[in-house]
Amino acid sequence: MQKGKHIKVGIGFATGRRSFQKVLRTTIHNWKESGLVENKRISLNLFVAYDLNYNKTKTTDYTNIHPELVEQIDSSKFIGSVSLKEEIDYLTRENVIDMNEARMIFGRGYAAKRNAVLYNAIKNKMDYLIFLDDDEYPMAVTNTRRTTIWGGQHVLLDHLEYISQADITHGHHCGYISPIPYMEFNDTMTEEDFRSFIEAISNDIINWDTLKTVMKNGGVTYADTKILTSDEATEVQETNHAKFISGANLCINLTDSRRIFPFYNPPGARGEDTFLSTCLSERKVLRVPCYTFHDGFSTYNDLLEGVLPIRLKFIKADTELITTRFYKACIGWIRYKPLLLYITQPDRYEEKIKEMREQLIETLPKICAYFGQPDFIKVLAELDKYHKNVKKHHREFLETQRIWAKIMEHFAHRQEVDQSL
Repeated sequence: MQKGKHIKVGIGFATGRRSFQKVLRTTIHNWKESGLVENKRISLNLFVAYDLNYNKTKTTDYTNIHPELVEQIDSSKFIGSVSLKEEIDYLTRENVIDMNEARMIFGRGYAAKRNAVLYNAIKNKMDYLIFLDDDEYPMAVTNTRRTTIWGGQHVLLDHLEYISQADITHGHHCGYISPIPYMEFNDTMTEEDFRSFIEAISNDIINWDTLKTVMKNGGVTYADTKILTSDEATEVQETNHAKFISGANLCINLTDSRRIFPFYNPPGARGEDTFLSTCLSERKVLRVPCYTFHDGFSTYNDLLEGVLPIRLKFIKADTELITTRFYKACIGWIRYKPLLLYITQPDRYEEKIKEMREQLIETLPKICAYFGQPDFIKVLAELDKYHKNVKKHHREFLETQRIWAKIMEHFAHRQEVDQSL
């Protein structure tokens, strides 16, 4: 953390859940407990891009923050459709970008919400922006004893310790990170069948051996005590043309807007953090020693009330809710896999797609039978669709960066003018 300087920190949420207010309350109390609220050198500023359609919520589900919490932050900015239109009008009026270009950056999808948060933080002259998720909590859980052991995490404080030395910092995740439930293999679907399926649809950072351990733990990823007791950040090395990061527990250095990239995902897909990862070859990325607990199945809201379970539930593929979540994750993965391969392995792209198709043709009938869910067969059609459109999506990916660079140049120039006055 920089000494003797007033630091403006943005805290960003791209959210659509009713539980947002609970998570925000816990997070702000966490800042207070870590000394950040009382620190006069640090300004805490909230940026919330909300989606009313995701869970049929209303604006006040996000904006109606308790006055006691409002007093503990320096400002808050809520980004809905009206607010976003005002910013688009400003950019077009200033001849920075046109309306079609604005739609590329701030259109639909999760990447667009993240871009809206990132843009507003830069426009409001934040030094740093940390992205937090509305289903992640500032705590870590280990299973080094007969029962689980919980520990608080000073997530924002840890990022501020390192972000001035890097372009991006990102932390670790524990809890229910993986959407893959605990499963007992049988003649319908063997372990080798499932391994082949997962390797076909997933990206480079999903290692089967790690995933197998998580599955045996009932779908739970436990925190590593070596990381919890470490004071050192580690530099993220490039793997297959990407420095892999996570979308939350993620901090971006905004002090030079020309060094910042936008988020992008193909229509209807996720992977915005993965695609950002492919842009970071010439950026310094640090992994900081802090965890957040990911409540991926929304079963541990009581953690926010101080209830710490001594054992975490196994997430088994025995309910429609769990199966549907896994199915949606598979669709999300397969929709962005072609573009990821096209960017990171262009010379082997056609070969890899052919290999994926063969794996899916072999394993999908077994997946459908095992889960009793015939919709899984649609994964192959989604692969074919996104493979067919991969060049179009790649053009959009590059175009998004080009448009974003114009916006960043505008703010960099404005900052230079302000400094010269």
